[in-house]
Amino acid sequence: MGTLANQERPTKNRIPPLQIVFALDLLLACFVFLPISMNHPRLAWSIASAAVGLLVALFLLRRQVARTGRVLFYEFAPKPVHYVQLTMHSCIYAYWGWYWREVYHQIPLIICQIVFAYALDMIVCWFRRDKWILGFGPFPIVLSTNLFLWFKPDWYFLQFVMLATGVLCKEFITWKKDGRRAHIFNPSAIALFIFSVGLIVTHSTHISWGEEIAVSFDRPPHIYMEIFLLGLVVQALFSVTLVTLSAAASLYVLNLVYTGHTGLYYFVDTNIPAAVFLGLHLLVTDPATSPKKNFGKIVFGAGYGVLVFGLYWFLGLFGAPTFYDKLLCVPPLNLTVRALDRASAKLEEWFRMPVWNPKLANYAFMAVWIGLFAVMWSTGFLRGQHPGADEAFWRKACSEGRESACGTWVRLMNIRCYHGSGTSCLVLGVASNENQLIPRDQVQAGKSLAHACELGLSSGCARLLKLVDETKGSFFQSACDAGDGESCFLLGSLYYAGRGVPKDGSRAFALFERSCSSGWPRGCSGLGECYRAGVGTAEDNARALELFDQACRGDVASSCFSASAMYRDFDKEAIARKRLRQGCQISAGFVESSAAYAQPGTAAKAASLPAVCSGADR
Repeated sequence: MGTLANQERPTKNRIPPLQIVFALDLLLACFVFLPISMNHPRLAWSIASAAVGLLVALFLLRRQVARTGRVLFYEFAPKPVHYVQLTMHSCIYAYWGWYWREVYHQIPLIICQIVFAYALDMIVCWFRRDKWILGFGPFPIVLSTNLFLWFKPDWYFLQFVMLATGVLCKEFITWKKDGRRAHIFNPSAIALFIFSVGLIVTHSTHISWGEEIAVSFDRPPHIYMEIFLLGLVVQALFSVTLVTLSAAASLYVLNLVYTGHTGLYYFVDTNIPAAVFLGLHLLVTDPATSPKKNFGKIVFGAGYGVLVFGLYWFLGLFGAPTFYDKLLCVPPLNLTVRALDRASAKLEEWFRMPVWNPKLANYAFMAVWIGLFAVMWSTGFLRGQHPGADEAFWRKACSEGRESACGTWVRLMNIRCYHGSGTSCLVLGVASNENQLIPRDQVQAGKSLAHACELGLSSGCARLLKLVDETKGSFFQSACDAGDGESCFLLGSLYYAGRGVPKDGSRAFALFERSCSSGWPRGCSGLGECYRAGVGTAEDNARALELFDQACRGDVASSCFSASAMYRDFDKEAIARKRLRQGCQISAGFVESSAAYAQPGTAAKAASLPAVCSGADR
């Protein structure tokens, strides 16, 4: 009896459990003093709020433990699946970040999230039971989530809410599987699913880096090979090969059928997007939330490929960002796991299938996957310059009247225009104005030509002024009246400068005011200029500075520089330098974003940054 009692009594940990949580919370609070946090007050507020939230939860846990007399303890028992995933993720980040440096800039915030996830996981676990397993569990949740979605500094509190969603779903949404309780959903996948739906419904993708992340994965020249080789390690250790193999095979077949039938490329400039290829290796293959039986793995993986393919079309049909396709299909598939394993068991029973050695069978499946990958790689399906990346391909397909080609061409040109390609802006503006290939759309033409002008193309300026002169800007006015803040801003800019329309400070002021009120940050910047110069209103430097600060928070770099100059005039050197750094970081971020889309002129923009930001003390 004495021996049994000693076995049941937990060993007292050298460091008290709640002290560890408190120390992690203090460490989290210290991230408020990171340079990036100091430059973005709302980011600092998000980190501080997360730390306060954990502190409140810790206080409630401490009260519960004191009231009930419970003894909390922890045990170090790392699971191979967690530290293997940590290694795989780290290799992906290292290579990806070499070609998109914004990844490296994110690392301090990723570490911040890991600290938060550990502290939250401890608190949630100890609220429900006495023992917490110390291992590497929070790492895959944080790293996998950040491989697909980050929120911008002003909205960073959502990053913590998203992680909390994953941790809480893992703890509370469970079912009985293989005779024990297990979480239903992949924690990172369910969090990404919920927040992706939220961003789509609210049309708020712009508050995240989701689209830039998805596109930048295609930049490293051998990213498919790296993901493939890292995936082999996971497949060999955890026997998930059939999931990846069937997902890749279904996408391969669907792409070949679509291209053979239409002569076009389904995913526009690639056959399988690199981010999707990553998802079928690391997002859908979690051993805890995928089937155990072979038939179930085949259906589960093929389902991922089919759903990604279908969701890409569905999202595009409704004008939603298509990169969400890979993030919306994993949780629904997780719900099928028990049914698939039951179906697999019945099939084995009905057909009296031979019992194979699981390890040898997995090696056989790996050989098939290696063969399929070799075919896709050697034929250029997963490497080389893709024909769909050439704007001329889609322009030609559009002129030939091929289904959906014109819409794809417009979307491709719009993306490139808004990420720094003046030539794309000009071509799209001319086509929209002159009814070339696509129906005439003067608002689209005006916006595209204005962007071309801003990016330094004199022909864009000339064509915009000609269009405005012919119509007196009526198309911008109509769009502005319908609530389009960008159109209000562009028309206000023309009246402010007296280009294409008579110079009218009062009207410019009114249009900037409407633009700013509609939520267009550059409208606030224009309104600030009116107050600073006394155009259309009385001069008011305090109000101008307030508007420049507002536009700076909306990622308008020029407003950060204007605010910096005004703070320096007011002898507020510290905050002046802070705004200068913000402007430089926004400018650098635009260069990184443009580089993610491989736009011409990026190098020139990057070269100009040091001259603009030489005094920013970066």
